[in-house]
Amino acid sequence: MPYYMYILASRKHGTLYTGVTNNLPERVHQHKTKMNSGFTAKYGVSKLVYYELYEEPHEAIRKEKQVKRWRREWKIQAIEEMNPHWEDLSLSLHFEHT
Repeated sequence: MPYYMYILASRKHGTLYTGVTNNLPERVHQHKTKMNSGFTAKYGVSKLVYYELYEEPHEAIRKEKQVKRWRREWKIQAIEEMNPHWEDLSLSLHFEHT
């Protein structure tokens, strides 16, 4: 089962959120529909702008903790290397909701 470390944004250079999951399409759907009343719902952070795939959960969690310690400029640089136009990458994921 794959695990993902991901970054969401409210807009280009906007508010950022870093998370980890084993079901990226479902997790992004939860953020977009504000199923949780936490940080991402409060600040409108639901655009998937970056993600990395891992085979083991501890690898994804380790990367998430590392990225959360990064300076904002480093996060923006990583996003722009993978996704220079800050497109919503969730639009290319296959969503199946139950």
